[in-house]
Amino acid sequence: MDTLTLDGRTFALERAAEPDVPGIVALLTDDEIGAGRESVDLAPYVEAFRDVDRDDAHLLVAVRDDDGVLVATMQLTLLPGLSRGGTKRLLIEAVRVASSTRGSGLGRALIGWAHAWGAARGATLAQLTSDKRRTDAHRFYESLGYTASHEGFKRPLESDAP
Repeated sequence: MDTLTLDGRTFALERAAEPDVPGIVALLTDDEIGAGRESVDLAPYVEAFRDVDRDDAHLLVAVRDDDGVLVATMQLTLLPGLSRGGTKRLLIEAVRVASSTRGSGLGRALIGWAHAWGAARGATLAQLTSDKRRTDAHRFYESLGYTASHEGFKRPLESDAP
């Protein structure tokens, strides 16, 4: 797909494939928050991967270093909408850089690449959510020009029927 070069290191960005799922799940669990909410059972992740992969509005990115090791991931989704004059949004989710690669500039480069990817597909607004406990991530996103302009809400969807 594409490459990013940072300080002499080359990172390959490609559409994730099903064999990448275990490595992506490992990235999702590579911090205290993720370790507490992700599962060791890969079956639901494989099923979710298949749903994401078959929809062209989604791109699950696998980032590999010079040695072919999976070191980062993010999920991009294009959301058409009527609000804001019919704005198409780029939703950036599940951004993870391996702890061994954090601080290399890869995260900043990935977000820049994501912006270009979305803009090339008609998106005029990028948005993301970040767990309130991820204060370092919030500073990072603010340094990229993001503002905490909205309050987000989440609710598990369980049957409310009697």
